[in-house]
Amino acid sequence: MADDTLFEFLHMEIVALVYKEQATREDIDKERVTCVSALEAMGFRVGQGLIERFTKDCPTFKDDLDLMKFLCKDFWSTIFKKQIDNLRTNHQGTYVLQDNTFALLTQFSSGKQYLEEAPKYLAFSCGLIRGALSNLGLESVVTAEVSLMPSCKFQVVIQKL
Repeated sequence: MADDTLFEFLHMEIVALVYKEQATREDIDKERVTCVSALEAMGFRVGQGLIERFTKDCPTFKDDLDLMKFLCKDFWSTIFKKQIDNLRTNHQGTYVLQDNTFALLTQFSSGKQYLEEAPKYLAFSCGLIRGALSNLGLESVVTAEVSLMPSCKFQVVIQKL
């Protein structure tokens, strides 16, 4: 339980630090893009390292769907102490992962009060998913959407090479 709280506080402080460092810049839109990119890059690297550690004793995955199931069950459970609530796919490389009580948004209010602040707290997690998939051989684009906090949806589009 204490580990969860420490991770949540560390995440909040990392986001605050990245945005504070960019606060001296004059172009607000460029600042937002730079901060989101920096947080996503941090998450990417963490995702690469974690998935390497988690899969060292696992058998290989037979397809993309099998890999996504592993990500939603085992990987997500290890990091956020719960599984993804819903996984949907169109069987053409697009997956939607829904978490109804996303741990990194629960410290905010429930509802729409801080909805505009949510994207900066999701960038790290998008990078985490993208980094994990990258290390498993799947290049992807990961985006997050929040309509009512603390619920969020991550859309993963696998890039076919």
